[in-house]
Amino acid sequence: MKRFVLSALSAVVAASALTACAPLVIGGAAVGVMVSIDRRTPGTQVDDETIELKAGARMRELFGERAHVNITSFNRQVLLTGEVPTEQAKQQAEQALGRIENVKGVVNELGVMGVSTIGQRSSDTLVTGKVKASLVDAQDLYVGAFKVVTERGTVYLMGRVTQRESDRATQITRTISGVQRVVRIFELISEDELRQLVPSQARPAAAKQ
Repeated sequence: MKRFVLSALSAVVAASALTACAPLVIGGAAVGVMVSIDRRTPGTQVDDETIELKAGARMRELFGERAHVNITSFNRQVLLTGEVPTEQAKQQAEQALGRIENVKGVVNELGVMGVSTIGQRSSDTLVTGKVKASLVDAQDLYVGAFKVVTERGTVYLMGRVTQRESDRATQITRTISGVQRVVRIFELISEDELRQLVPSQARPAAAKQ
């Protein structure tokens, strides 16, 4: 059983360009593009996309404009971020997600507080872009292995990574201006598993040494 570890724009175009992957299009060629740089199976990628769509619809049904809830699914592990008005609403959101098909775990990081402002969300988007750019610049990390989410200055790092990659990405993220806290939600894999998942020629040159 895999171990899950939880520890406590510039522009939208720039942020999306740094994801290093094309959008997932079910039934189209774009899936193949993502598969080539994603450590999840094609079926899991589709499941994650479906989970996010279903969960988003469910949150809108439950809370309407009273809450701001973001759902991020990676390898069927779901991260909840944003703001809800009460502790009861926070638990309600988690319970609703747990009933969605294929969800195998929920990390509930919702804040019980007023909804964040557009300015706060723009600042978070900028931080996410800077984190992704720094991961690219590191040269010994593969940015496509990470999913980065920022909420109120807290950066959440998700992905299937080795201990070395986890530690290195965390170290880099903590040095970025605007980052108040780093939370890791990684599925840790061994170096042998990484070699099976990602051919040597597809890994950053600095990481092969």
